[in-house]
Amino acid sequence: MSGDDEPTNDGGRFDRLPATADEREVPGRATREEVLRWWEDRFGVDPNAFEGHSFWEKGAGKIWALAGDVVDPIAVEGLGMTILRTRQEHWKPTTNAVQRFGRAATRNVIELDGARASRFAAGEDQEIEWDGDWGYLVVAHELAGGREPIGVGLYLHGELRSTIPKGRRESMKEL
Repeated sequence: MSGDDEPTNDGGRFDRLPATADEREVPGRATREEVLRWWEDRFGVDPNAFEGHSFWEKGAGKIWALAGDVVDPIAVEGLGMTILRTRQEHWKPTTNAVQRFGRAATRNVIELDGARASRFAAGEDQEIEWDGDWGYLVVAHELAGGREPIGVGLYLHGELRSTIPKGRRESMKEL
């Protein structure tokens, strides 16, 4: 608690996201409703894709999804997977979240051909034409007859920037 007894974020534990803004106790904490609406507005992901998942915050704006539920609050190192960073100007989805939920995306998805997909997976930025929204995109590649999400790209000024974490980058032959 802060000096005025207002609840504060505790970076050492997971706290469940409140369902709605009316239930919010910690200022700045995202709500389940806001997270679902963001995925739907930005990527067209139906909120039902998150059915059975509980949402948690640990640290300043690191949102985690757990397929299931546990007691609240809980002091553990990890819980499910990080899916979103929220306490910044533009919310950012994680690579894990896009790889898990990106198949359900219906907008702001850019599909790359083999050479471009390989460069993206290796962490390379590349100039590319895109007539959709600027900002974070689901970057995908056709694989075995379906669209497979590779990760998160940031599209600005004609450039697709790879946000694949350094430890997850892949050097591969053309996909």
